[in-house]
Amino acid sequence: MDFSTWEPIYEEILKDFGFSRAEDERSASILSGLLRDLDIKRAYEKIKLTIEGRRVIVCGKAHTLIEELKKEDLKERTIISADGATSSLLSIGIVPNIIVTDLDGDVEDLLKANKSGSLVVIHAHGDNIDKIKRYSSKFRNAIGTTQARPFDKIYNFGGFTDGDRCVFLTKYFGAEEIRLVGFYFDDPSVGEVKRKKLKWAERLLEMEKYK
Repeated sequence: MDFSTWEPIYEEILKDFGFSRAEDERSASILSGLLRDLDIKRAYEKIKLTIEGRRVIVCGKAHTLIEELKKEDLKERTIISADGATSSLLSIGIVPNIIVTDLDGDVEDLLKANKSGSLVVIHAHGDNIDKIKRYSSKFRNAIGTTQARPFDKIYNFGGFTDGDRCVFLTKYFGAEEIRLVGFYFDDPSVGEVKRKKLKWAERLLEMEKYK
């Protein structure tokens, strides 16, 4: 993702939600410091090898996820999990190859999957600074991302919610095929803010022609 292309979209998101860019940047700076002892380059290369030229299934955390997965051929597929979808995958014995998370899901499940081999992309934004401080240093084979300008070893592959960031990540690293399961953009059970986030995710995926 070229940041000059992403930045106007990012600024629109900030305005729509009333988010603080300064807080996003502060969170990313904290994450960078906490991940400094990890071999970020090695983790980055592992993520690239896991996606590049592969057929990828991106898992959202909609309640339909498990039923949808039953219809998919999972052999020789790279499985990428959006945060809370990880718990559902673990419940049926699937350890995702990659997890994209802002640490909003069950962190113990995220750590369990990471320990079992999942690569982790930890996202920093202004509302998860406490979780960044508490949990990020517990992960291995992890890299950090931001919605703001990337720097040092903090990346920005594009995207806003965990789900659409999975897809942007997958596109960035050149997957051969991308299939989405467990994505429910019109979920009536969610609150107003979550509904707005889902609409943004849908819009971003439509822009990338991945809906």
